[in-house]
Amino acid sequence: MARNQNSLQQLAFCSPSPLTPLALGKIVQAGDKDLDGQLDFEEFVHYLQDHEKKLRLVFKSLDKKNDGRIDAQEIMQSLRDLGVKISEQQAEKILKRIRTGHFWGPVTYMDKNGTMTIDWNEWRDYHLLHPVENIPEIILYWKHSTIFDVGENLTVPDEFTVEERQTGMWWRHLVAGGGAGAVSRTCTAPLDRLKVLMQVHASRSNNMCIIGGFTQMIREGGAKSLWRGNGINVLKIAPESAIKFMAYEQMKRLVGSDQETLRIHERLVAGSLAGAIAQSSIYPMEVLKTRMALRKTGQYSGMLDCAKRILAKEGVAAFYKGYIPNMLGIIPYAGIDLAVYETLKNTWLQRYAVNSADPGVFVLLACGTISSTCGQLASYPLALVRTRMQAQASIEGAPEVTMSSLFKQILRTEGAFGLYRGLAPNFMKVIPAVSISYVVYENLKITLGVQSR
Repeated sequence: MARNQNSLQQLAFCSPSPLTPLALGKIVQAGDKDLDGQLDFEEFVHYLQDHEKKLRLVFKSLDKKNDGRIDAQEIMQSLRDLGVKISEQQAEKILKRIRTGHFWGPVTYMDKNGTMTIDWNEWRDYHLLHPVENIPEIILYWKHSTIFDVGENLTVPDEFTVEERQTGMWWRHLVAGGGAGAVSRTCTAPLDRLKVLMQVHASRSNNMCIIGGFTQMIREGGAKSLWRGNGINVLKIAPESAIKFMAYEQMKRLVGSDQETLRIHERLVAGSLAGAIAQSSIYPMEVLKTRMALRKTGQYSGMLDCAKRILAKEGVAAFYKGYIPNMLGIIPYAGIDLAVYETLKNTWLQRYAVNSADPGVFVLLACGTISSTCGQLASYPLALVRTRMQAQASIEGAPEVTMSSLFKQILRTEGAFGLYRGLAPNFMKVIPAVSISYVVYENLKITLGVQSR
């Protein structure tokens, strides 16, 4: 390995774009097909040919005018499509000066002739010995809807790089995300059940607090009752994630984008439509989850018994109670979550991303937690109304109400605060849910052989 890097180092010193030792190591790792720790001539040539093809694709995607040259406006537009806003001065800096120089080589300029544009030869000569491109790095490191599970699967799906799709890593990411969600939801299930109880039963006359709620649950059904409704909540992860991913891929084509990476508004439209399709497909399971969480000891023998009784007593329509507020809640949740996350991501990339787009664990957790919390806060009144409509028949003497009449009733009897019943336990579970799902996700990635750069 050392001998290969020394040889590459001599080549890199003479190249138009000096390399760091880390970049040299990546070239050896990327080109070493027989995994012998050495990069022979044939492997090096194969690496250059393969890398040049990728560079050609990236160059074509940046060359919006198809004139064989990239200017500052095209760089600004390409990054704006990804949600990254930069000034014209910053775009010109990218054109003029990509590397700040190293102790062993001079400062290099991609725009060699000073025209403030880059042709294919300049692009290729500069990037040929640099194995990492910024856009795939951003996609690779900044996934959050796959990684973080806070119990509400309404976020816009993550993008996957071409490499992840070609190697089949995408399904391993989804499996790891599903497993992480199952563990995360199970660990935070008591808080989730308490939230449902407070959404349905708490009022001005029945002021249910967190400690009182837990005490009431344990007194009624023992410690085991804290996990009522968790089984169906975990069970719906797999079909919902699979349907959502497949629908998202189809929606991306429907919105008419031929780009590898969608623009922000295209992601929101495609993601929201995919979420609506997935939620429609598994919505009866959502109703079952609410009924199971609210059940009293001995009321149902299990999920199937619950489903049979609802069907016999209330009919098929009961499995879609609260469907409209649930669908309406997708837009504010997904939109706020995506907007906040992209804003935080862009701020970090502009200020702190020097050599890598990898934000590190703390930044990723913080951004995911803040964006998810904001998304939940925006859609919470709709989520509360949905839960109360799902629970209608489980409350003795409760009249059938529509979404609008339920909103009016809550505002009239409880005020605006009534639309946020159960918000405290809901927020209490966000940080542990995000943290647990991330740790489990990372460990499952290793088990499933997901490669991390």
